[in-house]
Amino acid sequence: MINWGIIGCGDVTEVKSGPAFNKVPESKLIAVMRRDATKAEDYAHRHHVEKWYADATALINDPDVNAIYIATPPSYHEAYTMEAVAAGKPAYVEKPMALDENACLRMVAAAKKHNVKLSIAHYRRAQPMFLHIKKLIDGGTIGAVRFVNLKMLQPAGSKIIASTEENWRVDPTISGGGLFHDLAPHQLDLMLYFFGGVTQFAGVSGNQAALYPADDIVAGQIKFGSGIIFSGTWCFTVPEKEALDVCEIMGSKGKIAFPVFGKMVTVTIGGKEEITEFDHPRHVQQPMIEKVVQYFLGKGPNPCPVEEATSVIQIMDGFTKKTILRHF
Repeated sequence: MINWGIIGCGDVTEVKSGPAFNKVPESKLIAVMRRDATKAEDYAHRHHVEKWYADATALINDPDVNAIYIATPPSYHEAYTMEAVAAGKPAYVEKPMALDENACLRMVAAAKKHNVKLSIAHYRRAQPMFLHIKKLIDGGTIGAVRFVNLKMLQPAGSKIIASTEENWRVDPTISGGGLFHDLAPHQLDLMLYFFGGVTQFAGVSGNQAALYPADDIVAGQIKFGSGIIFSGTWCFTVPEKEALDVCEIMGSKGKIAFPVFGKMVTVTIGGKEEITEFDHPRHVQQPMIEKVVQYFLGKGPNPCPVEEATSVIQIMDGFTKKTILRHF
Protein backbone atom coordinates (compact mmCIF):
# COMPACT_ATOMS: atom_id res chain seq x y z
CA MET A 1 0.00 0.00 0.00
CA ILE A 2 1.31 3.45 -0.92
CA ASN A 3 0.55 6.00 1.80
CA TRP A 4 1.05 9.42 0.26
CA GLY A 5 2.09 12.73 1.72
CA ILE A 6 1.66 15.87 -0.41
CA ILE A 7 4.12 18.75 -0.12
CA GLY A 8 2.44 21.86 -1.47
CA CYS A 9 -1.32 21.26 -1.41
CA GLY A 10 -2.17 24.28 -3.53
CA ASP A 11 -4.57 24.85 -6.44
CA VAL A 12 -3.13 22.16 -8.71
CA THR A 13 -3.97 19.47 -6.14
CA GLU A 14 -7.58 20.47 -5.51
CA VAL A 15 -9.05 18.58 -8.48
CA LYS A 16 -6.30 17.64 -10.94
CA SER A 17 -4.34 15.33 -8.64
CA GLY A 18 -5.13 15.33 -4.92
CA PRO A 19 -8.42 13.35 -4.88
CA ALA A 20 -6.97 10.77 -7.27
CA PHE A 21 -4.60 9.40 -4.64
CA ASN A 22 -7.60 7.91 -2.84
CA LYS A 23 -9.24 6.62 -6.02
CA VAL A 24 -6.57 4.34 -7.47
CA PRO A 25 -5.92 0.82 -6.14
CA GLU A 26 -3.37 0.34 -3.35
CA SER A 27 -3.09 4.08 -2.70
CA LYS A 28 -4.14 6.43 0.08
CA LEU A 29 -3.50 10.10 0.83
CA ILE A 30 -2.77 10.34 4.55
CA ALA A 31 -0.91 13.66 5.00
CA VAL A 32 -0.60 17.09 3.41
CA MET A 33 1.74 20.02 3.93
CA ARG A 34 1.54 23.72 3.20
CA ARG A 35 3.60 26.50 4.76
CA ASP A 36 0.39 28.30 5.70
CA ALA A 37 -0.84 26.07 8.53
CA THR A 38 -4.40 27.37 8.32
CA LYS A 39 -4.62 26.49 4.63
CA ALA A 40 -3.03 23.09 5.22
CA GLU A 41 -5.57 22.28 7.91
CA ASP A 42 -8.43 23.52 5.73
CA TYR A 43 -7.28 21.33 2.82
CA ALA A 44 -6.99 18.29 5.10
CA HIS A 45 -10.50 18.79 6.49
CA ARG A 46 -12.10 19.35 3.08
CA HIS A 47 -10.39 16.32 1.52
CA HIS A 48 -10.73 14.06 4.59
CA VAL A 49 -6.97 13.69 5.06
CA GLU A 50 -5.83 12.39 8.45
CA LYS A 51 -2.78 14.61 9.00
CA TRP A 52 -1.62 18.06 8.02
CA TYR A 53 1.70 19.86 8.45
CA ALA A 54 3.20 23.31 7.99
CA ASP A 55 6.71 21.85 7.78
CA ALA A 56 7.86 19.63 4.91
CA THR A 57 10.54 17.86 6.93
CA ALA A 58 7.95 16.75 9.47
CA LEU A 59 5.79 15.27 6.72
CA ILE A 60 8.73 13.52 5.06
CA ASN A 61 9.76 11.99 8.38
CA ASP A 62 6.25 10.84 9.27
CA PRO A 63 6.69 7.05 9.66
CA ASP A 64 3.23 6.40 8.21
CA VAL A 65 4.07 8.21 4.95
CA ASN A 66 5.97 6.02 2.49
CA ALA A 67 5.78 8.12 -0.70
CA ILE A 68 5.93 11.86 -1.39
CA TYR A 69 4.12 13.93 -4.03
CA ILE A 70 5.97 17.22 -4.53
CA ALA A 71 3.45 19.75 -5.88
CA THR A 72 5.23 22.99 -5.06
CA PRO A 73 6.44 25.59 -7.58
CA PRO A 74 9.56 24.34 -9.44
CA SER A 75 12.09 26.27 -7.35
CA TYR A 76 11.41 23.89 -4.44
CA HIS A 77 11.42 20.61 -6.38
CA GLU A 78 15.12 19.88 -6.03
CA ALA A 79 15.41 20.50 -2.29
CA TYR A 80 12.32 18.48 -1.37
CA THR A 81 13.30 15.65 -3.71
CA MET A 82 16.74 15.48 -2.12
CA GLU A 83 15.21 15.34 1.34
CA ALA A 84 12.63 12.71 0.37
CA VAL A 85 15.07 10.31 -1.30
CA ALA A 86 17.58 10.76 1.53
CA ALA A 87 14.80 9.56 3.84
CA GLY A 88 14.34 6.54 1.58
CA LYS A 89 10.93 7.63 0.28
CA PRO A 90 10.06 7.55 -3.43
CA ALA A 91 8.87 10.83 -4.92
CA TYR A 92 6.42 11.84 -7.61
CA VAL A 93 7.45 15.35 -8.71
CA GLU A 94 5.36 17.91 -10.53
CA LYS A 95 6.47 19.24 -13.89
CA PRO A 96 8.71 20.90 -14.85
CA MET A 97 11.11 18.61 -13.01
CA ALA A 98 13.31 21.48 -11.75
CA LEU A 99 14.56 24.97 -12.56
CA ASP A 100 17.29 23.83 -14.94
CA GLU A 101 19.30 20.91 -16.26
CA ASN A 102 21.88 20.92 -13.47
CA ALA A 103 19.19 20.67 -10.79
CA CYS A 104 17.65 17.72 -12.64
CA LEU A 105 20.99 15.95 -12.85
CA ARG A 106 21.53 16.38 -9.11
CA MET A 107 18.08 14.92 -8.42
CA VAL A 108 18.78 11.93 -10.65
CA ALA A 109 22.13 11.35 -8.94
CA ALA A 110 20.57 11.53 -5.47
CA ALA A 111 17.85 9.03 -6.37
CA LYS A 112 20.48 6.63 -7.69
CA LYS A 113 22.72 7.13 -4.67
CA HIS A 114 19.95 6.26 -2.23
CA ASN A 115 18.38 3.65 -4.55
CA VAL A 116 15.00 5.38 -4.33
CA LYS A 117 12.39 5.60 -7.09
CA LEU A 118 11.61 8.93 -8.72
CA SER A 119 8.93 9.73 -11.31
CA ILE A 120 7.80 13.00 -12.91
CA ALA A 121 4.21 14.18 -13.40
CA HIS A 122 4.08 14.37 -17.18
CA TYR A 123 0.61 12.95 -16.82
CA ARG A 124 -0.60 13.36 -20.41
CA ARG A 125 1.40 10.22 -21.23
CA ALA A 126 -1.26 8.18 -19.45
CA GLN A 127 -4.39 9.88 -20.78
CA PRO A 128 -6.53 8.04 -23.39
CA MET A 129 -6.25 10.80 -26.01
CA PHE A 130 -2.48 10.73 -26.14
CA LEU A 131 -2.31 6.95 -25.89
CA HIS A 132 -4.57 6.93 -28.96
CA ILE A 133 -2.24 9.29 -30.84
CA LYS A 134 0.79 7.19 -29.97
CA LYS A 135 -1.04 4.09 -31.20
CA LEU A 136 -1.80 5.82 -34.51
CA ILE A 137 1.86 6.81 -34.91
CA ASP A 138 3.30 3.44 -33.92
CA GLY A 139 0.74 1.60 -36.07
CA GLY A 140 1.74 3.49 -39.20
CA THR A 141 -1.67 5.08 -39.75
CA ILE A 142 -0.07 8.17 -41.32
CA GLY A 143 2.96 6.34 -42.63
CA ALA A 144 6.49 7.36 -41.71
CA VAL A 145 6.51 10.58 -39.69
CA ARG A 146 8.38 13.39 -41.47
CA PHE A 147 7.96 16.47 -39.27
CA VAL A 148 5.95 18.03 -36.45
CA ASN A 149 4.73 21.63 -36.28
CA LEU A 150 3.42 22.95 -32.95
CA LYS A 151 1.98 26.39 -32.23
CA MET A 152 0.94 27.64 -28.81
CA LEU A 153 -0.37 31.18 -29.21
CA GLN A 154 -2.22 32.87 -26.37
CA PRO A 155 -3.20 36.43 -25.43
CA ALA A 156 -1.89 37.95 -22.23
CA GLY A 157 -4.03 36.71 -19.35
CA SER A 158 -5.32 33.68 -21.23
CA LYS A 159 -7.58 31.36 -19.23
CA ILE A 160 -5.62 28.34 -20.48
CA ILE A 161 -2.94 29.33 -17.99
CA ALA A 162 -3.64 28.22 -14.43
CA SER A 163 -4.37 31.01 -11.97
CA THR A 164 -2.79 31.22 -8.54
CA GLU A 165 -2.80 33.66 -5.66
CA GLU A 166 0.68 34.79 -6.67
CA ASN A 167 1.67 34.97 -10.34
CA TRP A 168 4.84 32.95 -9.74
CA ARG A 169 4.64 31.32 -13.18
CA VAL A 170 6.18 34.43 -14.76
CA ASP A 171 8.93 34.78 -12.15
CA PRO A 172 12.01 32.93 -13.49
CA THR A 173 13.47 32.56 -10.00
CA ILE A 174 10.46 30.44 -9.00
CA SER A 175 9.31 28.81 -12.25
CA GLY A 176 12.55 28.65 -14.22
CA GLY A 177 11.16 30.93 -16.91
CA GLY A 178 7.73 32.15 -17.93
CA LEU A 179 4.51 30.65 -19.29
CA PHE A 180 6.61 28.63 -21.74
CA HIS A 181 8.11 26.83 -18.74
CA ASP A 182 4.62 26.14 -17.40
CA LEU A 183 3.02 24.77 -20.59
CA ALA A 184 5.80 23.53 -22.86
CA PRO A 185 6.87 20.66 -20.54
CA HIS A 186 3.58 18.90 -21.40
CA GLN A 187 4.11 19.42 -25.12
CA LEU A 188 7.81 18.58 -25.30
CA ASP A 189 7.41 15.51 -23.11
CA LEU A 190 4.77 14.19 -25.48
CA MET A 191 7.20 14.60 -28.37
CA LEU A 192 9.79 12.53 -26.52
CA TYR A 193 7.11 9.97 -25.61
CA PHE A 194 5.99 9.72 -29.23
CA PHE A 195 9.35 9.87 -31.03
CA GLY A 196 12.14 8.88 -28.62
CA GLY A 197 15.51 10.49 -28.02
CA VAL A 198 16.85 13.63 -29.67
CA THR A 199 20.13 14.29 -31.45
CA GLN A 200 20.03 18.07 -31.77
CA PHE A 201 18.05 21.09 -30.62
CA ALA A 202 18.29 24.86 -30.70
CA GLY A 203 16.03 27.88 -30.30
CA VAL A 204 15.55 31.56 -29.67
CA SER A 205 13.46 33.48 -27.13
CA GLY A 206 12.62 37.00 -26.08
CA ASN A 207 10.53 39.29 -23.93
CA GLN A 208 8.68 41.43 -26.46
CA ALA A 209 5.86 42.95 -24.41
CA ALA A 210 7.86 43.34 -21.15
CA LEU A 211 4.80 42.53 -19.03
CA TYR A 212 6.93 40.48 -16.61
CA PRO A 213 10.58 39.41 -16.21
CA ALA A 214 10.31 36.16 -18.21
CA ASP A 215 10.34 35.39 -21.93
CA ASP A 216 6.95 35.75 -23.61
CA ILE A 217 7.99 34.28 -26.98
CA VAL A 218 10.01 31.13 -27.69
CA ALA A 219 10.75 29.24 -30.89
CA GLY A 220 12.73 26.03 -31.23
CA GLN A 221 13.60 23.04 -33.36
CA ILE A 222 14.46 19.45 -32.47
CA LYS A 223 15.94 16.65 -34.54
CA PHE A 224 15.07 13.20 -33.23
CA GLY A 225 17.23 10.13 -33.59
CA SER A 226 14.74 8.78 -36.12
CA GLY A 227 15.30 11.83 -38.33
CA ILE A 228 11.96 13.46 -37.51
CA ILE A 229 12.13 17.28 -37.32
CA PHE A 230 10.07 19.25 -34.77
CA SER A 231 9.37 23.00 -34.96
CA GLY A 232 7.57 24.86 -32.19
CA THR A 233 6.45 28.43 -31.56
CA TRP A 234 5.12 29.74 -28.27
CA CYS A 235 3.85 33.33 -27.97
CA PHE A 236 1.82 34.66 -25.05
CA THR A 237 0.95 38.15 -26.33
CA VAL A 238 -1.10 37.55 -29.50
CA PRO A 239 -4.54 39.13 -30.12
CA GLU A 240 -7.35 37.21 -28.46
CA LYS A 241 -8.84 36.10 -31.78
CA GLU A 242 -5.50 34.66 -32.88
CA ALA A 243 -5.25 32.20 -29.96
CA LEU A 244 -4.18 28.78 -31.17
CA ASP A 245 -3.22 25.44 -29.65
CA VAL A 246 -2.33 22.96 -32.36
CA CYS A 247 0.15 20.19 -32.99
CA GLU A 248 0.37 18.72 -36.49
CA ILE A 249 2.25 15.49 -37.12
CA MET A 250 2.90 15.02 -40.83
CA GLY A 251 3.54 11.55 -42.20
CA SER A 252 4.20 10.04 -45.61
CA LYS A 253 0.51 9.03 -45.93
CA GLY A 254 -1.33 11.72 -43.95
CA LYS A 255 -1.34 13.80 -40.80
CA ILE A 256 -2.60 13.89 -37.23
CA ALA A 257 -3.68 17.23 -35.73
CA PHE A 258 -4.67 17.91 -32.12
CA PRO A 259 -4.61 20.56 -29.38
CA VAL A 260 -2.39 19.51 -26.47
CA PHE A 261 -4.80 21.30 -24.11
CA GLY A 262 -7.97 20.19 -25.90
CA LYS A 263 -9.99 17.08 -26.74
CA MET A 264 -10.15 16.62 -30.54
CA VAL A 265 -7.87 14.42 -32.66
CA THR A 266 -8.15 14.80 -36.43
CA VAL A 267 -6.59 12.27 -38.78
CA THR A 268 -6.40 13.30 -42.45
CA ILE A 269 -5.55 10.75 -45.13
CA GLY A 270 -6.17 11.29 -48.83
CA GLY A 271 -8.16 14.43 -48.11
CA LYS A 272 -10.59 12.60 -45.82
CA GLU A 273 -10.83 13.65 -42.17
CA GLU A 274 -11.70 11.44 -39.24
CA ILE A 275 -12.31 13.27 -35.95
CA THR A 276 -12.28 11.61 -32.54
CA GLU A 277 -13.30 13.50 -29.39
CA PHE A 278 -12.09 12.50 -25.94
CA ASP A 279 -13.38 13.24 -22.46
CA HIS A 280 -10.46 13.73 -20.09
CA PRO A 281 -10.74 12.26 -16.58
CA ARG A 282 -12.14 14.62 -13.94
CA HIS A 283 -8.91 14.14 -12.02
CA VAL A 284 -6.56 14.47 -14.97
CA GLN A 285 -3.60 12.90 -13.20
CA GLN A 286 -5.48 9.80 -12.04
CA PRO A 287 -4.30 7.48 -14.88
CA MET A 288 -0.71 8.57 -14.31
CA ILE A 289 -0.94 8.22 -10.53
CA GLU A 290 -2.21 4.67 -11.00
CA LYS A 291 0.90 3.86 -13.04
CA VAL A 292 3.18 5.57 -10.51
CA VAL A 293 1.66 3.57 -7.65
CA GLN A 294 2.30 0.33 -9.54
CA TYR A 295 5.88 1.45 -10.22
CA PHE A 296 6.50 2.31 -6.57
CA LEU A 297 5.10 -1.10 -5.57
CA GLY A 298 7.45 -2.85 -8.01
CA LYS A 299 4.59 -3.99 -10.22
CA GLY A 300 5.24 -1.89 -13.32
CA PRO A 301 7.73 0.33 -15.16
CA ASN A 302 8.38 4.00 -14.45
CA PRO A 303 5.69 5.85 -16.48
CA CYS A 304 7.97 8.89 -16.79
CA PRO A 305 11.66 8.16 -16.22
CA VAL A 306 13.70 11.01 -14.78
CA GLU A 307 16.15 10.80 -17.67
CA GLU A 308 13.36 11.71 -20.12
CA ALA A 309 12.07 14.49 -17.87
CA THR A 310 15.63 15.83 -17.70
CA SER A 311 15.73 15.85 -21.51
CA VAL A 312 12.64 18.07 -21.50
CA ILE A 313 14.46 20.58 -19.28
CA GLN A 314 17.61 20.37 -21.45
CA ILE A 315 15.55 21.23 -24.52
CA MET A 316 13.77 24.13 -22.78
CA ASP A 317 17.12 25.45 -21.54
CA GLY A 318 18.44 25.21 -25.10
CA PHE A 319 15.46 27.06 -26.58
CA THR A 320 15.75 29.86 -24.02
CA LYS A 321 19.56 30.00 -24.19
CA LYS A 322 20.30 28.67 -20.73
CA THR A 323 22.57 26.20 -22.50
CA ILE A 324 24.45 26.35 -25.80
CA LEU A 325 23.43 24.60 -29.02
CA ARG A 326 23.44 20.88 -28.23
CA HIS A 327 24.48 18.01 -30.45
CA PHE A 328 24.37 14.40 -29.26
